[in-house]
Amino acid sequence: MRPREGDLIKTQSGVVFDVKGTTHPPDKIIAFPRFIPFTQGTRKGKDQLYGKVYSLDERFNYLKQNHPDLIVFDSVFGETLCEVSLNHIIEHYQPTEKLTELRNAKNLSDLEEKALNLAEELKNNANIPWSSIGISGSIMAALTTPASDIDPIVYGTENSQKAYLTLQQLQKTPSSGFKPYTTTELQTLYDFRSKDTHMSFSDFSVVESRKAFQGMYQGVDYFIRFIKEPNETSQQYGDICYQNSGYSKIYSTITDAQDALYTPCTYKLDSVQVLECSQMTPIEEVVSFRGRFCMQAEIGEKIEAQGKIERVINKKSGKEHYRLILGNKPQDYMILLR
Repeated sequence: MRPREGDLIKTQSGVVFDVKGTTHPPDKIIAFPRFIPFTQGTRKGKDQLYGKVYSLDERFNYLKQNHPDLIVFDSVFGETLCEVSLNHIIEHYQPTEKLTELRNAKNLSDLEEKALNLAEELKNNANIPWSSIGISGSIMAALTTPASDIDPIVYGTENSQKAYLTLQQLQKTPSSGFKPYTTTELQTLYDFRSKDTHMSFSDFSVVESRKAFQGMYQGVDYFIRFIKEPNETSQQYGDICYQNSGYSKIYSTITDAQDALYTPCTYKLDSVQVLECSQMTPIEEVVSFRGRFCMQAEIGEKIEAQGKIERVINKKSGKEHYRLILGNKPQDYMILLR
């Protein structure tokens, strides 16, 4: 298996897990429960009903009660994670395979047809190959509800850049199926996300309104993730180690945002002012493994951010630096200073 962000895996217990990142320990996959067997669930699987767990706290609470053996402190990543052994996995869902299935299907649901239309419109306008696009989320797991959205994925840096530029144009084209969020729709998104990412609606709307990878497609919410190909990320498990170095708020200026589009996203920093931290450390970057923090800031913009501080140790080069991680706690945020 070569699991990557956006894939899903199903275990012998029937739980469907959301794969996180592209670097995993030997014989295990870092993944968190997403769809769980639930007798009162609203999602109908082949042989049972499912519910969906959203926040990180909900996921860990479920694991503690049902699968505590999957909770592991990973010394390489320096934090407690959910790690699933390969021998427990009975199914591996891949977005590109799901899109191929939709293209070959004779009968599609309304949501599946819209997902296929979205992929085709984006593929044709961006001039990228079918192999670079996939459909993830509840559609891929065949666990949709009437309120489900569309979760496409684009693979590769060149394909991703072309696709995002195309999305910016499509959202401005009246005849396109792609529409940016209205203020009312942004408020709905804010109400949902503010449960585990705390910030004001004013700060939220400033950054979210300019993100073309999310919006409405033919009346359905969509959220597109962009993932680098394996040959574009050379890191192997254990090459780099991470150590928890506290929690902090910082002010800084973005000097490099070329990896802001991808999951995980990265922002290089300059003129960092560290606040509310027991250890005054030289923080060089902000990183997040959550798609909601992609394209959060651009080069030259001044930001305020709060999150976990990690010491990053490269075992091959011997170099080290510090970074701020977004997305582990509801209190984590990054906003523009205006």
